[in-house]
Amino acid sequence: MVGIMMGIGTAIVLKYRASTGGSDLLSYVIRAYKPQYRTSNLILITDVIIITTNVFFFRTVEVGLYSAIAIFLMGKMIDLIFEGINFTKVVLIISPMYKEIAEKIGNEVNRGSTGLYSKGMYTNEEKMTLLCVGSRTESYVMESIAKKVDRTSFIIILNAREVLGKGFK
Repeated sequence: MVGIMMGIGTAIVLKYRASTGGSDLLSYVIRAYKPQYRTSNLILITDVIIITTNVFFFRTVEVGLYSAIAIFLMGKMIDLIFEGINFTKVVLIISPMYKEIAEKIGNEVNRGSTGLYSKGMYTNEEKMTLLCVGSRTESYVMESIAKKVDRTSFIIILNAREVLGKGFK
């Protein structure tokens, strides 16, 4: 519970581009030079280093474990507040029946598909890979459609950090 409350409080402070003066201040300095790093990850890494040092010098493993749990929860809450709970999924479908799968996804999920030319390096065979983007629920439906049309289809489902364009942010 403490980690969740710390995460909410820290996220609110960070959202207004302020600092608590702790490990988040170090994350601001690092992000000034390396903006591709996520603030929550930098805070997590800094705090883990501090906890590990504490456990090493003071031999308080139990306190270290509780602290690690609290910091993990804090990082998740910061991510949740910054990114929200509506994660977008990317579905990659490799199947010789790609046209039928794309058509069904368009009709049933109301999402478009992009065909990417690909080549199986093991078989040296040219293929078409469907790239589809949607919500968690939509990705489950897309997976089901692909499996119904072609049981041997190869499906990869990925988390998308951000999707911009028609139908998204």
